[in-house]
Amino acid sequence: MDRLSNTVRPYAWGSTTAIPELLGVAPTGEPQAEMWMGAHPGAPSRLTRTAGTEQPLTDIIAADPERELGPATVEKFGPRLPFLLKLLAAGAPLSLQVHPDLTQAKKGYEDEERRSVPIDAPHRTYKDANHKPELICALTPFEGLCGFRRPTEAAEAMAALGVDSLKPYVDLLGAHPEEAALREVLTAILTADPAEMAETVTEAAAAAERLGGAHAPYARIAHHFPGDPGVIAAMLLNHVQLQPGEALFLGAGVPHAYLGGLGVEIMANSDNVLRCGLTPKHIDVPELLDIVRFEATDPGILRPEASPSGEELYETPVDEFRLSRYDLSPGAAPVDLTRSAPQILLCTAGAPRVGTLDLAPGGSVFVPSDESVEASGTGTLFRATVVA
Repeated sequence: MDRLSNTVRPYAWGSTTAIPELLGVAPTGEPQAEMWMGAHPGAPSRLTRTAGTEQPLTDIIAADPERELGPATVEKFGPRLPFLLKLLAAGAPLSLQVHPDLTQAKKGYEDEERRSVPIDAPHRTYKDANHKPELICALTPFEGLCGFRRPTEAAEAMAALGVDSLKPYVDLLGAHPEEAALREVLTAILTADPAEMAETVTEAAAAAERLGGAHAPYARIAHHFPGDPGVIAAMLLNHVQLQPGEALFLGAGVPHAYLGGLGVEIMANSDNVLRCGLTPKHIDVPELLDIVRFEATDPGILRPEASPSGEELYETPVDEFRLSRYDLSPGAAPVDLTRSAPQILLCTAGAPRVGTLDLAPGGSVFVPSDESVEASGTGTLFRATVVA
């Protein structure tokens, strides 16, 4: 078991205070958006196995994947850690986005490789051949958009703004079956004349500001992304507010965006993102329309299921990751966390003891497969692993 040293990514949408407050350090004044825990090559965690020698977790795993990950994990997912764990702190909206399924990711990646599109090219869509299902668990009140709402609800929200240029979208939403209506309206929004769309967004944002209530989020989004078509696209989606401990699962093809709050996020170890708006980055509209699932969905707020061992598990339909938490109490018997799979343990509150290591909020450890480990003390501990 090893204590991890992790990289904080300074993306522009990040909160300047949330992660420093959790870690108990002074803010730098710069955005601190995500703290990555895992073995993603973009920012692998680091650990010290030999005194004075810090190594990336990627190198540790590559040197002996079966020892670190366990034979079953290597056989199922290959010689790499299948998940990436993060602390995510949104001070402004993230891009409106979707992720491909595994078949789509493999096909898209192979196509761009065949066409020799540089991996770091701004117009590159697929950075790897993996899918990216993800789960976000709120540590503070957390706001987001998740999945399409019913076309009639979206039409009502747009019509209430009283903006003439939105009327064609309102009419389309009411004139076709669900899938066709959502597809036609999103396509129209993303392919509209940029100058005309910017004017529509300005008028819609002003109206949303006047109306307030359920329309207030669109005014806030427009404040960060003036003129962006994603502001109108956001009206097609469910607006979700999570309380601490509640979570959302985002599967393939589900459009979503995080708007604000601090949470623990876990995902398959991939960087494949197709953006729909709220971003200055490249939007591949034809590919996006192939990936999006045009169906109204209930966002499905998840609450953990408790077991007799004290583990509270967030159930998801994927094998690459398994997220649970423990609320440890003083004087209670130590909790056995030994598992035949790799684990990352993250403290988000209190001062638990994991093995021989004392953790503070934001502290994390990597536990190789089958290594004995117990947790005790007081605090909240998240466990990230794979489905065994």
